[in-house]
Amino acid sequence: MATLGVQMMMLKDKVSEMGMWPVLEKIAELDLKAVEVSQIPMDEANTAALERGVKELGIEVGALSVGLHPGPMLMDTLAEDFDKIVTDCRRLDCRFLRIGMMPFTAMVSKQACEQWAAEVQPYAARLKAEGIALCYHNHHVDLAKFDGERMFDIVRRVAPDLGFEVDLHWVQRGGMAPLDMLKAYSGVCKLIHVKDYRVGALPQEALDLMMAGDMKKGYDMFVNIIEFAEVGQGNMNWPELLPASLEAGAEYFFIEQDLTYGRDPFDCLADSREYLAGIGY
Repeated sequence: MATLGVQMMMLKDKVSEMGMWPVLEKIAELDLKAVEVSQIPMDEANTAALERGVKELGIEVGALSVGLHPGPMLMDTLAEDFDKIVTDCRRLDCRFLRIGMMPFTAMVSKQACEQWAAEVQPYAARLKAEGIALCYHNHHVDLAKFDGERMFDIVRRVAPDLGFEVDLHWVQRGGMAPLDMLKAYSGVCKLIHVKDYRVGALPQEALDLMMAGDMKKGYDMFVNIIEFAEVGQGNMNWPELLPASLEAGAEYFFIEQDLTYGRDPFDCLADSREYLAGIGY
């Protein structure tokens, strides 16, 4: 059984407000057993609190987030912080690192995507020698094709030592059946983002715009009614997807909801956790 945890991007504001340790205590109260750290600085205070969480709360640090080169997101990078990253993994008994997204400049052509993957491959190989697996997290854009080849496949071909973190919501949004994705990438799907896919109701504002003659704005709102949802409150078939994820090699399930639409993220996590417990997780 994969370890169930939370993608802490959901809780980055809580960490800023409360500090890492109180947030970890709340996570433990929700019966979540692991964290994936993202969009939260790996400074000494946060790292020490995570280390304490491992020892005192039994919370695993399932994965840490890294970049390839420095950029707008504040995070450790493989190019500049490789030794620190390995040290953090050792300190926290963390076996997985993840890159959350390739830069936008790598998304525009086959050549650019190949070049980015070729830069990642040596780091993936070095980390593998250290007993640490580097994984790449998809979005919908990774299902775009160049010369008939998905970007996800380009990355896999050029960087064979790179594993994958499959975000099932973004797979759905990218137009591929999540079950097909899990079958296609069986054996390299080490981390799974458990994120539901909800289609919202047509907002009155969209109808008003169309009735007033502004079909473009109204139709744009109609097209973009997809939402991130609490697990079990969308359209994803979790009773089939989670066993298929295990068969594909998943070691961690991380609950994630990019937007909570005004709800407290702890309440959203509680709802997701309750649903997952109800289906045996």
